[in-house]
Amino acid sequence: MSFSEKAYLPAIAQGLGITLKHFFRKKATVQYPEQTRERSDVWRGLHVLKRDENGAERCTACGLCAVACPAEAITMTAGERKAGEEHLYREEKYAVTYEVNMLRCIFCGLCEEACPKAAIFLQDDKIAPARYERDEFIYGKDRLVEPLKTTETK
Repeated sequence: MSFSEKAYLPAIAQGLGITLKHFFRKKATVQYPEQTRERSDVWRGLHVLKRDENGAERCTACGLCAVACPAEAITMTAGERKAGEEHLYREEKYAVTYEVNMLRCIFCGLCEEACPKAAIFLQDDKIAPARYERDEFIYGKDRLVEPLKTTETK
């Protein structure tokens, strides 16, 4: 071996070349939340329980989404609609509680495909926010149900 090979000079020059090549590349860092990374067309985000055009909840607590979920992240309890609640729920049966454990959810979209009433969707514009407590990752109806649309009159 020559003196330059023994002193690792070619290896050092090669390493510096790689460093300089990476130094002038476009940065991979995204300045979140000011900038967001581009997502795929098939990306799935947070769950939402939809309402119909009259503002009533679509979910009838059939349980097909919970059965289809491979991670067993969805739990619900069903109840019967009482007189005077026709404007709140579409059918006689509705979900009294509906919970999605976001720590278990794998965002596969099978719940969305299994729902016969098109009640649950995975949004394509919202991601699950970071939290500090495990309890905050269990999303109930208070977080999942789509807010009522208000009509503005002019």
